[in-house]
Amino acid sequence: MQPSLIRRQLGGLVPPKIATPSILSSGSGAGLGPLVNFYSKLPKGPAATSAGGGIKARFFNGKNASAAPLLFTIFGIFALGYTIDYQMHLKHHKNHAH
Repeated sequence: MQPSLIRRQLGGLVPPKIATPSILSSGSGAGLGPLVNFYSKLPKGPAATSAGGGIKARFFNGKNASAAPLLFTIFGIFALGYTIDYQMHLKHHKNHAH
């Protein structure tokens, strides 16, 4: 096997400073000591669950789930649209009465 092929196959698996082509293509297993040492120090078992983040995890999941953020967003868009519409209406009446 070519060293570049080995590097490409192990690129996502092994950090580049540990899996050099000279270690992997040497033929004997003696050069794999740093690689085995690296993987023996990694944590074993399933990954720890994270608390989660984002708007959905904070407001819509869990025991305090509520639709308040959605309602506030809808109300905010309505208020912004109403304000813009009212200001446009006032500009229309500036020089012309109904």
